[in-house]
Amino acid sequence: METFLLYLGIFVFIVICASIKVVQQYEKGVIFLLGRVTGEKSPGLQWVWPIFERIQKVSLRIVTMPIPSQKIITKDNVSIDVAAVAYFKVTDATKSIVAIQDVASAVNQISQTTVRNIVGQFRLDEILSETAKINAQISEIIDTHTEPWGVVVTTVEIKDIQLPEGMQRAMAKEAEAEREKRAKIISAEGELLAADKLGEASDIISKHPIALQLRNLQVLSEIAVEKNSTIIFPNQFMNTVSEIKKFFGGEK
Repeated sequence: METFLLYLGIFVFIVICASIKVVQQYEKGVIFLLGRVTGEKSPGLQWVWPIFERIQKVSLRIVTMPIPSQKIITKDNVSIDVAAVAYFKVTDATKSIVAIQDVASAVNQISQTTVRNIVGQFRLDEILSETAKINAQISEIIDTHTEPWGVVVTTVEIKDIQLPEGMQRAMAKEAEAEREKRAKIISAEGELLAADKLGEASDIISKHPIALQLRNLQVLSEIAVEKNSTIIFPNQFMNTVSEIKKFFGGEK
C-alpha cells in the first residue's frame, strides 16, 4: 500500500509539473484542446491539462527583419541593388499560428517582393530623393498582406542603394558640373555688384576731383605700412599735393 501511494504521489507530482506553464510578459499563449483552439493565456503562471491541452507561445515584441539586397531595374532602366529593413509585430497570436505556417518567413518573402515591385516603379532620381515616400508606400502595401495573419508592419526603411560604377562616375561628374555652374554664377553676380558700386563711386569722384587724389594718398599710406616697400612718386603727383594743400588752405 505504501508503495502504491508513493507511485501515486510521484505520478501526481509529474502531472502537476507538466500542467504548469509560464507565459512571459511579452508573450501570449494559444491553447489547443485536442487540436482545436479554445483561447489564449495571458502572461503569468497558467494551468494546462496534460495530454489533452497544448499551449503554443507567441512573442508580441517588435521584430527587426533585414530584407536582403536584391537587383532591381528602375523605371529609367538602371540596374541597382537595394537592401532594406522591416519592423513588424504580432497583434493577434491566434491568427499568426492558425492563418499562416511560418509568419516570419512569410513577412520576409512578401517584403522582398513588395520592395522589388515598388522601387521598380520609380526613376533613379526619385528613388534617391523621395526615399521617405517610397518607404511609406512599401509599408502600406506589406501591411495589407500581413493583416489577415495578425501581423502589423510598423516601418519599412530602405537602408542601402548600390549603383553601378559607371552611374556613380556619371553622377559625380554631374555634381561637379553643378558646383562649377553655381560658382560661376556667384562670381558673375559679385562682379555685377562690384561694377554697380564702381559706377556709383566714379560718379561721386567725377563731381569731386580732389576725392581721387585723396584716394591715391590713402593707397600710398596703405603701401607704406610694409617696411620693405619702395614708393615712387610720379612728377604730376607733386602738383596734386600742392593742389590739396591749396584746397585745405582755402577752407581755412
